[in-house]
Amino acid sequence: MKVAIVHDWLVTNAGAEKVLRALIDIYPEADIFSLVDFLSDEERAVVLNGKHAETSFIQKLPYAKKHFRNYFPLFPMAIESFDLSSYDLIISSSWAVAKGVKKHKNQQHISYCYTPIRYAWDLYDEYTENLKPLKKLFVKTTLSYIRKWDIKTLDRVDCFIADSKFVQERIKRIYNRDSVVIYPPVDTDNFRFEPNKEDFYLSASRLVPYKKTKLIVEAFNEMSDKKLLVIGSGEEYEVIKKIAKDNVSVLGFCSDEILRGYMQRAKAFVYAAVEDFGIVPIEAMACGTPVIALNDGGTAETVIDNVNGVHFQKQTKEDIINAVYKFESLKFNLEDISKDAQHYCTSRFKDEIKEFIKFKYNLFYEQS
Repeated sequence: MKVAIVHDWLVTNAGAEKVLRALIDIYPEADIFSLVDFLSDEERAVVLNGKHAETSFIQKLPYAKKHFRNYFPLFPMAIESFDLSSYDLIISSSWAVAKGVKKHKNQQHISYCYTPIRYAWDLYDEYTENLKPLKKLFVKTTLSYIRKWDIKTLDRVDCFIADSKFVQERIKRIYNRDSVVIYPPVDTDNFRFEPNKEDFYLSASRLVPYKKTKLIVEAFNEMSDKKLLVIGSGEEYEVIKKIAKDNVSVLGFCSDEILRGYMQRAKAFVYAAVEDFGIVPIEAMACGTPVIALNDGGTAETVIDNVNGVHFQKQTKEDIINAVYKFESLKFNLEDISKDAQHYCTSRFKDEIKEFIKFKYNLFYEQS
């Protein structure tokens, strides 16, 4: 069986890249395709096991390394430019356009879907509402084209795997397609249980608006007796650092080793984003650290109120503050939290993926 794995773009080692690495481990002889591949040597060793992806023409366009997203209107053409006709099985790792690769009728295409394209669907209004008139017209025209293309290419996918029930519902609502849920791999072995907690809360993510880290900081600004550590970098770093009061420490980017140490020692991990799944809260729970999170998206599935953490209902300061006080009124079995997090381990993901793909692949070729 000749396998091609198609990933949207390779510019960092984030959650989707952890899935990609697990897929490469399952199919080490697979060829990798991506719109661009700008990974560092260190990231390449981790994500691609040292491999290089075959890239599209966007890789060579001017300023693509820093501004490849500016070529977004060309993404459909670029993903369709890959010639995958010699492969038996295509696996797309897709949150944007990877699922739109071309195939012929004798090929099987299984798409691991993190979400239908956010900015074209669920976040359309958020991406377009505050733009200046000319840019707004351009963006709306582009997203309208992307939507039509996204739907038109659905018949190129034989079956979808969703990374959460939340995404499964979105796939059904937007694409009118069924899917099976296989949760992403979490390196729970690397985030080991630590029973001894210290008197601080932790939040860690990219510091971008939808992660709502600024909101968490604003909430802790009103709880001067509670210490919060913030780890991460991004466009909101300077703003968050500026508004943080004395009880909030904004540490910026930290290595995985340092982040892991803080996760193990924190009394709770605080997370306010609507995530498709959310790997970082699972890493915290693997350390035996309860999670205070929004009761929406992936964390509505993985955080169980009063068992491995506390839910809040709305993305407001008041809800976060109330959740923190509720957390402090409860007792948690930290060892059980860590054990339960093992359900999301990498070996479980690999086994479920292998079994599902084997079944679908065999069924496809029996019917062919």
